Parts: sequence; structure tokens; C-alpha cells
Amino acid sequence: MSAAMLMNPSPTHAGATAVGAAPDGVWPRRLPRELAVPETSLWFNLEVSAARFPRKAAYQFLGRSVDFASLKAQAEAVAGWLQSVGVGAGDRVAVYMQNCPQYAAAVYGILRADAVVVPVNPMNKAEEFKHYITDPQLRVVICTAELAPVVEAANAALPEPDRAAHLLVTAYADALPPRADLPRDLPLPPAMVEWLYAPAPDAPASPSMRWHRWPDALAAAPRPAPHRAGADDLAILPYTSGTTGLPKGCLLTHRNVMHNSVGTAWLHASAEAVTLGVVPMFHITGHLYAIHSPVYTGATVVLMPRWDRELAAALIARHRVTHWTCIPTMVIDLLGSPNVARFDLSSLRFLSGGGAAMPQAVAERLQRDFGLVFAEGYGLTETTAPSHSNPPERAKLQCLGIPIFGVDSRVVDPTTLEELPHGEVGEIVTHGPMVFQGYWRHPEATARAFVTLPGDASGKRFFRTGDLGRRDEEGYFFITDRLKRMINASGFKVWPAEVEAMLYRHPAVQEACVIAARDAYRGETVKAVVVLRHDAVGRTREQDIVDWARDQMAAYKAPRLVEFVDALPKSGSGKVMWRLLQERENGAA
Repeated sequence: MSAAMLMNPSPTHAGATAVGAAPDGVWPRRLPRELAVPETSLWFNLEVSAARFPRKAAYQFLGRSVDFASLKAQAEAVAGWLQSVGVGAGDRVAVYMQNCPQYAAAVYGILRADAVVVPVNPMNKAEEFKHYITDPQLRVVICTAELAPVVEAANAALPEPDRAAHLLVTAYADALPPRADLPRDLPLPPAMVEWLYAPAPDAPASPSMRWHRWPDALAAAPRPAPHRAGADDLAILPYTSGTTGLPKGCLLTHRNVMHNSVGTAWLHASAEAVTLGVVPMFHITGHLYAIHSPVYTGATVVLMPRWDRELAAALIARHRVTHWTCIPTMVIDLLGSPNVARFDLSSLRFLSGGGAAMPQAVAERLQRDFGLVFAEGYGLTETTAPSHSNPPERAKLQCLGIPIFGVDSRVVDPTTLEELPHGEVGEIVTHGPMVFQGYWRHPEATARAFVTLPGDASGKRFFRTGDLGRRDEEGYFFITDRLKRMINASGFKVWPAEVEAMLYRHPAVQEACVIAARDAYRGETVKAVVVLRHDAVGRTREQDIVDWARDQMAAYKAPRLVEFVDALPKSGSGKVMWRLLQERENGAA
């Protein structure tokens, strides 16, 4: 598939609004409809910021900073080392670690070497990691100390021809101050401190790959060869699980990622911004907002290695964080702290996120108690994070927002692909400059993912998101649910996300996930798996939630079953893993 087929939306003439774009009255007047995007590789962004802001902090990491000049030097050393062990243009290199400055240095080092970044979820175990060696045909893995044994176990379990050849291991302490110099005003959990300062393990007696230590490898690295990658070369190969089969790699070019890196102008991004980097960097949202966007703008990222609500609040106050892109579950957890009244969030100016719908009751509390508008956005790995976003100056609650720069998005009948009128629920399909090129080594899946719409004279290829939603008369999009996630109760269709949003209004509910339960009469019925707020535990019964729900929503939507749990299962990016709960329920039935 040629890059040009997906990367050049039809131009919008001045004064006109393209089909599938937001109306003129909604579009922020401060922003252009389409962006002028650099025709370079992503590496050039770091070269520019290192020249402009050499001594400015690119990353603040628990008491130690890495400036842009140092980040560039580390990345060049990584590139030289990669080329010295045989990595060539287009080769795939995995990055397998929690958030730390070395993650960004590794990413830019891989790009500087004209290679391709494969970000891998650090929650994966050895059996799962084997797929990330064999499918992208890795030559090298870069990981942190605690994950090196996982990589070795996965690699050793593979036939020799399928194995990766080299492992570059860094310790979090490589980017931290000495343990005794950790800032005393940061409430670091003792277990986190022990984990961060754990030494890198020694290689086993007979390793399946050559082990290299980060400081030694970078110190001895030769200068890399000239950089050759261009805008249409492959840059990142993130994996997405989808609904069936093993995870598939998404082909993202430098141009795809560059577009959304520039596009953070939507949220007033600038060199003066200080952003909280807590969404995992392996996730496409974290990859964009904690690596590529701030390097493009010259902003500073305050990194968190793992989510901890007390630490997050302390870092916001200490570094006067202005921008925070997050998963709504993080905000819910932050507001659930018994210390929330003492948190100083006064520096925050722009709060945004996606991955799950922000409950309206939580968004209203943010506005009421902290004066913060949550500008919800929407996107997928296949769209390099956002394809839609709420304008901060005109955000709607529980809304995906409007199509952003150069995006044409429609709501269509999932079967006929006919475009549906405003207000009707259908599948969201999207065309735009950030849309991926296809699935790695999966031509059939790629062919299924893209469609042309009947009667659309533009001939554009639209990506099928698999998400159900509607569009209102102002051009704002609202998600209903995943195409496959629906409860059929006596013929009535129930969208779990809608029920979950209602449950968040109950004063005792901290988190909720709605799934289908078997019902001999109705076929399926609605079940809610609920985490109670700390002050409601022992005081609220399951039946209290059931009775309240019957009063708040239509009878066919109201949960007839409620189960209390201590926590909902979440992915490494913070999304509630509803499928795990659904599979458990199906197994019990």
C-alpha cells in the first residue's frame, strides 16, 4: 500500500467545510484546518530542539534532569551502538521498559540509526514476549533491569533462527540521582524505590543472546553513519490486540507521527509547557505525548515510572506542571485519595485524555472543585493516538470531540457502509494524515480495515475503527461502544459504556465495568462489577446499587446483578480490561 493513499486529505478551500469535518462555528478560530508538517524524519525534531534549547530539561526524573543536548548525545550513542551490532535501515528494535529518560534516548537512537521502534508493554510475560521477537523479526531488544530475565527466557524458548541477537540492559538508577539524594518532598513508596534502584542482573552462564550494559555500550559506541530516513519511511511498529488473534503491528511512518506531534498545538503546546508523563511510553498516547510531541515543541516532561496518585500530585506541585494527558481512570483515582483536599493542582492549565470515556460526574467535579476542563479526545494505535479531540475552549462532557487537523470522519452503517444522519448510531470511520499504512505482514487484515464509502466521489479510503458512535448536529462525536461489545436483553440493545457513565453518578461508586450475564429468560442481562469509594465500603450493599440504577435508567439498561471487587483489571495503559471480566463471567456461567 502506498503512503500517498492515506496521507494526503483533500484540501479544504478557505471558507468551506469538508464533508466529515467540524463545522466552521465549532472549529477553534485560533487554529488552521490543516497543518504545515515538516517533510523530515522525527530525528530532525531532536536535532532542532537540542540546538535551540541545549540546556533546557527535556525530562525531569525524580530529582534528576536530562537536558536536550544530553538526550541527543545519548540517542546518537545508541544509534552508533546499534549500527555496530549490525542493525541496518528498516530493521526492527524493541523497547521494553517502564517510563524513564532512557526510553526516549532508545527511541531516538533507533530512529537515528534509520531503524524501526517496536514498543512493547512491560507487563508482558516471557510467553507473550516471544510473539514480539518472532513477528517483527527483531535483531535487538533494549530493556530495563527487571525485564532482562523475561527477554532471555522468551528468546531461549525460541528456535535459534528466530532469536534476537543482542540485549541492551539499562537500570533506572542510570538516570536517577544517588539514592540518598532523592527529593525528600516526594512521597515515593518504599517498594518503588527498591524497584528503581535494583541493579541490572548478570547474564546467565549460557545466554541465548549477547548481553550489553547501557553505560558500557554507550561509552564505547562509534559515531553513527549519516542519517538517511525520510518522512515516508517506517518509524514505529506498535502492536494492537484488536478483537481476535495475536497482536498485530501497526505501520506508522515518520510522517504519520510527525503530523500528530505538530498537532498538539490543539492543546496550546509550546516550549513553555511542563507536562506530566505518566501514560506508559509503550502506549501510543504516551509515545506521542511523552516523547515525540515535547521533543518537537521543546517542552519539559516530568516522568513518572509508574502511576501513584500521591506521587502524581506531589510532582504536579513541585514542577508546576501545566499540561497533563492521561487516562480518565487516573483522574478518578486521584480524586479518590483521602488527601485530595490538600493537593495543589493550581499550575494545571490543560487536562486531556482518552482511552475510556470520562464519566460526566467526574468531569463536573473537576470543573467545580479545581476549575479544570477535561478535554476528552479519541484515537487508536492505528491513528497515531488522536483523530478527534474536544477544543479546550468549547469542550462537551462525555464526548470524543471533533475531527482534528485534516481529518474526515463519518458515522456509517456497519453493514452497508451508508453514511448515517446526525444522531444515529453507527461505526466511526476515519481518513486523515495520521492514519496508519496497514498491519505488518497481515495484508488480509489491512484490506478489511479500509473501505471506500458508497457514493463518496472523493475516493478516500477510510479506516474502520470498530467503534460505535454518533455525531451531533454540531459535528461532535460521541462513542456508544465497541462494535463487538453489546448486551442483548430480550431484544433490547444495551451499550455498556452508557450504563457505566450512569453508575459513576452514584456517590458510592469509585469505578464500574458493565458486562453481560446469562439469563434464562432474557438471554442476557446487565451485570455491573463495581469498586466502591473507600468511605462506602461496608456501608453500601449490592442491592443498594441495583435499586438506585432502577430509579436512574430504563429498566432494560439497569444492572440486575452487582458484584463488588477491590479493583478492576487494567492494561498497562490504564484501560479497564472488560474482556477479562466478561470471559470470567462466561466461564462461571
